[in-house]
Amino acid sequence: MRIEGATALVTGANRGIGRAFAEDLLERGAAKVYAGVRDVGTVTDSRLTPIQLDVTDAARVAAVAAELTDVDLVVNNAGTGLPALPLAASLDDARFELELNYLALLSMTEAFAPVLAANGGGAFVNMLSIVSFVGFPNLSTYSASKAAAWSYSNSARVQLKTEGTELVGVHVGFVDTDLIASFDVPKIAPREVAVAAFDGLEAGAPEVLVDERTREVKAALGDDQNLIYPGVAEDFSAAAAA
Repeated sequence: MRIEGATALVTGANRGIGRAFAEDLLERGAAKVYAGVRDVGTVTDSRLTPIQLDVTDAARVAAVAAELTDVDLVVNNAGTGLPALPLAASLDDARFELELNYLALLSMTEAFAPVLAANGGGAFVNMLSIVSFVGFPNLSTYSASKAAAWSYSNSARVQLKTEGTELVGVHVGFVDTDLIASFDVPKIAPREVAVAAFDGLEAGAPEVLVDERTREVKAALGDDQNLIYPGVAEDFSAAAAA
């Protein structure tokens, strides 16, 4: 899909990766970019069109889809992650992660797929994660919610294709955002994620693996218990000892 001339909706476009998505869309010549956020007052870029949108509110999602009939590109970026060990996770926190990271994705797709189809087909760009592929103990419930989002994206891609709509799943490791500000690990800039994602979309890729670590993990999934999880366990033990 060509971005030049497209009309896009980016959820969570007021900061971090969402803001980078919105800015890169404008740089690539998108005709209009809606910024879907809970509080429209947080959208400070005058080039964006703020839209009040809580993606966990299915009724509001449906209302926005009925209003924004010109959209042909949806970037499902809004999400959250809460540190949680598997044996001490809060059920309320886990439910919230599932609502925002997975169920909202389903709601957005069902609401906007007919809009994109009516416009001749378009694209969804789903912001996923390296934890879609591997469960990290300190992000156990977040990992589970992103794994669900990945699985749903893969099945939705098949049906959307029959309507002329693409779906690009974007996976990345640690990005320099508020979400992992407390993590003492190498991080990449949000702009790198946006550029890689839209390069992939314009090239017709079904999936974008932004960084080398994510590519390594995806390549090792065929033998993950021997190639991935021993390293995860080693890192977890070292962190616990520290």
